[in-house]
Amino acid sequence: MTLMIDARQVCKNFGQLQVLKGIDMEVPAGTVTCLIGPSGSGKSTFLRCVNHLEKVNAGRLYVDGELIGYRERDGVLYEISAKDAARQRADIGMVFQQFNLFPHRTVLENIIEAPVHVKGISLEEAKSTAMELLEQVGLAHKADAYPMQLSGGQQQRVAIARAVAMKPKLMLFDEPTSALDPELVGEVLRVMRNLAEQGMTMLVVTHEIGFAREVADQVIFMDGGVVVEKGTPEILDNPSHQRTKDFLSSLL
Repeated sequence: MTLMIDARQVCKNFGQLQVLKGIDMEVPAGTVTCLIGPSGSGKSTFLRCVNHLEKVNAGRLYVDGELIGYRERDGVLYEISAKDAARQRADIGMVFQQFNLFPHRTVLENIIEAPVHVKGISLEEAKSTAMELLEQVGLAHKADAYPMQLSGGQQQRVAIARAVAMKPKLMLFDEPTSALDPELVGEVLRVMRNLAEQGMTMLVVTHEIGFAREVADQVIFMDGGVVVEKGTPEILDNPSHQRTKDFLSSLL
């Protein structure tokens, strides 16, 4: 079994506030892991540590066998350069709650920007890939539109296509449906289901319990900066910890 994410005793503080208190987590390659838990439990912070948008204060975080954000020499960690961190990040796609599209660029231009300027892919190849991805997310007819001309669900689907265009080995989703009107949630989850079926390794912070039950290989419940419970999606129906039971009953 190849591990795409291997987190060992990961800690993160913001000043005096300890947000992550020794997270151990394994995400096998080609699987979907859903992180659930109340707001403030550290889920999004952990996600941001995976691609070094946040620096860990202790522990080790590996993606595909590579230590993220640091080099280790004689047991001492040294932070890598911004350039090396950007190189690591180029292999990790991230989709945020807010869509973060460039408002002054068309849908097509949003998608080809990073492949051309970060990965050095030719303009023609980038455009061809972008149109294929827009076809997959049902938005080929919107290639020349600007983000403000799209619904929230459409913008989020473009954001997913933009992340996938970089051909990442890992996709991180930070509550990708939380900013959407309820009737638009399904279209984004459908795109994520398709990605999972294609074998993309995904770590998803979500409140969509139905999605977790249907798509996840592993569900992890976090609370107060620690992993309380993890297992197959069966834990959603038969949790063993009272805290997990209380959280799930509050969602129903």
